[in-house]
Amino acid sequence: MSLNINNNSRFSLYVKSRTLLFFTLIAMLISACDSKQGSQGQSETKKLSYPYKIVTTCGMVTDIVQQVVGDYAVVEGLMGEGVDPHLYRPTRDDVEKLSKANVIFYSGLMLEGRMGDTFAKMSRKGVKVYAVTELLQDDYLMEPEEFEGHWDPHVWNDVAAWMSAVQAVAKSLGEIDPKNAIIYQKNADIYLVELKNLHDYAKKCIGTIPEKQRVLITAHDAFGYFSRAYGIKVMAAQGVTTISEAAISDINRLVDFISSNDVKAIFVEHTVSDRNLKAVLEGVEAKGKIIEIGGMLYSDAMGRPGTYEGSYIGMMDHNVTLVTRKLGGEAPEKGLNGKLSWDE
Repeated sequence: MSLNINNNSRFSLYVKSRTLLFFTLIAMLISACDSKQGSQGQSETKKLSYPYKIVTTCGMVTDIVQQVVGDYAVVEGLMGEGVDPHLYRPTRDDVEKLSKANVIFYSGLMLEGRMGDTFAKMSRKGVKVYAVTELLQDDYLMEPEEFEGHWDPHVWNDVAAWMSAVQAVAKSLGEIDPKNAIIYQKNADIYLVELKNLHDYAKKCIGTIPEKQRVLITAHDAFGYFSRAYGIKVMAAQGVTTISEAAISDINRLVDFISSNDVKAIFVEHTVSDRNLKAVLEGVEAKGKIIEIGGMLYSDAMGRPGTYEGSYIGMMDHNVTLVTRKLGGEAPEKGLNGKLSWDE
C-alpha cells in the first residue's frame, strides 16, 4: 500500500466540503444535460460526419481513445508533453476546440478539477462528455488521508484499472456511434490483450526486487494504485495533488526513513518540480548516507509525442523497467517490447 507522508493539515474541512459540493454539482449538471439530450434525441447533439472530432485532456486518455476509435474520428489532446493536469486551466483556444468537438473524453476523479465548469458548459451545448474512469467501482478507488472526500485520480498507474478505462471508451463510442459499436469493441479487445501482457510484466518485474529494497520514493504521491497492484511500498515528498505543498516535517521524515532503511534510489517525475527531492537528497547526504537519483518517471503525463514512451504502454513499460532495475530487480534493459530508448 502507498504510504502517504504528506500532512495536509493546512486544508480546512470547510474548503474540502465546499470543493466536494462544487464538483458534485458539476457532475450532476453534466448528467442532467446528457439525460435531456438522450430523451429528446439527436436533434440536441451534434450529428456525426466521418471522421468526427474528439477532444481529450491528458495524454493517457488521448492514447487509449485513439486505439479504440481508429480512423472514424480525429482525436486531439489538449495537454501535451510535460503538462501537469492538476494545474491545467483551459485557454480560449482550448474552449473553442472543445466547443467544436462531437465528443470529449477526460480522465475524471477530479484529475482535471479546474476544467469542471468547462465540461458542464460543453455538455449544455450538445457535446457528449465522458469520463473514462466511469466504470471503476468505489471499492476499488483509493481515498488518501490528505485528500479526504476525494478519490486518488492516478488510476492509470494500475494497468488493470486502465483496461477498465479502455472498456469505458468503447462503450461510450458505441453509444454515440452505434452502427460502428462492434468495430470499437473489437479495437478495444485487441488493445486489451497488449495491456494484459503489460500488467503481467509489471507484476513479474516488481516481484523480482528484493523485499527490503522494494520501496519507491517519488516527488508526489501519484503511485498509490501502482503500489497496491504490484506490491511495492511507495513514499512521496508531496501529496496526491501537486497543488499541495510539502511541509518541512514531511521532508525530514522522508530523510530519516531513507537513512535508516538503506534505500537504493529515489526518482524524479516528468511533470513535477524536483525541488523537494533535492532537499531530501541533501538531508540524506548530511547524515553521511549515499543515495542515487534513479531516473525520471512518468506520473501525470507521457513522454515526447512520436516516441515509444509517448504512448501509454511505453510510459508504463519505462516506469516498471526503470524502477525494477534501479532497485535491484530483474528486467530487460529495453523493456517489455524491446523499445525503450532511455533518451528522455
